[in-house]
Amino acid sequence: MSMLSEYRGQMLRRKSVDALRAMALAETGGGVSLKRSLGVTRLTMIGISSTIGTGIFFILGVATPLAGPAVVISFVIAGLAAALSALCYAELVSALPTAGSAYSAVYAALGEAPAFLVAACLFLEYGVSISAVSVTWGQYLNRLGDDLFGLHLPHVLSAAPAEGGLVNLPAVALVGLATLLLLRGARESATVNAIMVLLKVGVLIMFIVVGATAFNASNFHPFMPHGVSGIGAAAALIFFTYVGIDSVATAGEEAINPHRTLPLATMIAFIVVTCVYLGVAIVALGAQPAAEFGGQEAGLAVILYKVTQARWPSVILTAGAIISIFSIVLVLLYSQTRVAYAVSRDGLLPSLFSRVDPRTGVPASNTITLAALAALLSGFLPLGMLAELVSVGTLSAFTMAALSVIVLRVRQPDLPRGFRTPLYPLTPLASMALCLYLLAGLAPLTWSLFGLWLTAAAMVYVFYSMRRSHLCPGCRTWEKPGPRAAPLG
Repeated sequence: MSMLSEYRGQMLRRKSVDALRAMALAETGGGVSLKRSLGVTRLTMIGISSTIGTGIFFILGVATPLAGPAVVISFVIAGLAAALSALCYAELVSALPTAGSAYSAVYAALGEAPAFLVAACLFLEYGVSISAVSVTWGQYLNRLGDDLFGLHLPHVLSAAPAEGGLVNLPAVALVGLATLLLLRGARESATVNAIMVLLKVGVLIMFIVVGATAFNASNFHPFMPHGVSGIGAAAALIFFTYVGIDSVATAGEEAINPHRTLPLATMIAFIVVTCVYLGVAIVALGAQPAAEFGGQEAGLAVILYKVTQARWPSVILTAGAIISIFSIVLVLLYSQTRVAYAVSRDGLLPSLFSRVDPRTGVPASNTITLAALAALLSGFLPLGMLAELVSVGTLSAFTMAALSVIVLRVRQPDLPRGFRTPLYPLTPLASMALCLYLLAGLAPLTWSLFGLWLTAAAMVYVFYSMRRSHLCPGCRTWEKPGPRAAPLG
């Protein structure tokens, strides 16, 4: 019994908020700390860049067959869940402006083992999202090649084995290109990322304006062919499009005045993303019957071609999708490496994930390892399975983040917070309830794969991380980290 109590104590040991803040402000072994160079504008661009395009360029083709025209309601439900989660994240990042996103918050609120499992959810969220977006990139690349040159990669080299192909080569190539850019230095990508954000938003606004000219209200009848269950299933998938809204939190150690800028950037990014998503969904459904969405590749480009009977709108949207999806992969890969960096810095992952190349200031081993895993997933798994795996990881992390808001309010009510979640405790409770509702709509296979993933993560924690934690008995509360990664900006 004493051994069980000892294990329980080890798994639930918490890192103090003071320790997290001290780590964020600590100098590196080389005397150089992360530079706080990201203001509201750049942080907002990170949030928008890693969210818009994550799924909107393909999700209608996957979700509309489940809900029919009522998929618009699914977008509203998913948006409401994301809004509540964004409010919870805004409070957490204002109180704990550190790298690691929800992982760091859960470490302070609930303990080490829950934090490690949340980190596993974040790895699933970011890593699988990178892969799913990369698959979409291949579809739009094929569309552009067909429009401009009449060229199209053979199916065997542009589809996963489960879809009748051998490997999705464009998806693998995209991950490789993003990795090469990050290895050159994260700072170099900040301005390019901002330009890409403006480009992708402009392209989607063009779709809304052009597509609205063919709006036909009769396409919304029958409105709910698959009932309420179809709406819920579609909403669980659509939540995938909000992956990345929490990426602002991973830049906590590079933000200027983080107690104010982090929550503000999170909320601005959410508002912009939601407005664009609803506009695209309503116009797309008004321009094309719901029955035509199923299995449609590069669907938004196809709709524009049908509306205009001209190639130029389709070419512009396709080119914009290709560029914007590249920026998404870039920021998501950056965010994933930040989470891995934070977990490794705490001793819960091998030190190679927090080892920084002194020449470039980039966690090269970390980036290459995670990129290789994402490339394997993007090359060999089908898109639908990837989307659901992203949703289950994201929703689980968001649920734990909302719970952390409540726990920290109870345990540390006087903790300085630059932003307080309104209507507490109703907002975090509603966030948890809605996330659990969306989780219930996911397929049994997704839950089985998620269970296997968490089981594997738990085994890694028990047999490796628990004994190497910087909070282990006899160790200091936290150890001075090695050289840090270069900031995105």
